[in-house]
Amino acid sequence: MAGTLALVGAGEFLDSMSAVDRQLLDRAAGSQVVILPTASAPDGAGVPERWIKLGVDHFTRLGAQAAGLLALDRAACDDPANADRVRAANLVYFSGGKPDFLRQTLTGTAVWSAVCEVFDRGGVIAGCSAGAMIMGGYVPEFSLKAGVPWITRWHPSFALLPDAIVMPHYDEFPEVMVSLMLGRRPSGSYLIGIDRHTALVGLDHAWQVWGAGRVTVRRGRAKQRYTAGAAISLIS
Repeated sequence: MAGTLALVGAGEFLDSMSAVDRQLLDRAAGSQVVILPTASAPDGAGVPERWIKLGVDHFTRLGAQAAGLLALDRAACDDPANADRVRAANLVYFSGGKPDFLRQTLTGTAVWSAVCEVFDRGGVIAGCSAGAMIMGGYVPEFSLKAGVPWITRWHPSFALLPDAIVMPHYDEFPEVMVSLMLGRRPSGSYLIGIDRHTALVGLDHAWQVWGAGRVTVRRGRAKQRYTAGAAISLIS
């Protein structure tokens, strides 16, 4: 890990995350921020633009030079001009939405290659909700069953955290529901549950909890919880 990876459970661009994001800007060693609302494209017209406005306003208040990038499909994510805009950033932020759509849209594109370049040269990659989920080893595909979303299959993802399944909004789900949803997760995988207003931040393979909530790590039947400031070992 050359750069810093920040996985946010929920609450992107809210005042509750200002302290975390100030620290991320310090880590970024530069103030150029790009907001990518790609995961929200399936939510309809105007939604990605709303996320960009929230993100730009938030980071501008923190003293950054922030801009949004409406790369909402594979063609836009493969556009060299869009990749150049990402490459020029010190901090790239993926907001929430649909995780499998985000994975499919980014895979093998110029924009994702540019994200990796930012990371490799020591920049910060942050993802909230769906944006955090794609950083693990696997992303779920959902279908509705009696009006309730259930996981029907798993897809390999970008594996910046190999073998991990990242579950945002973790404090919003009963433990029983989590066990039912993830009972058939891929062999060898483990779960990282991240609460709202909370980030799991990694640099040089050292991981720490930032923010108001907890991070839960589940390996088989073993479960460990960590609060702000706690160091976590995530060696697979």
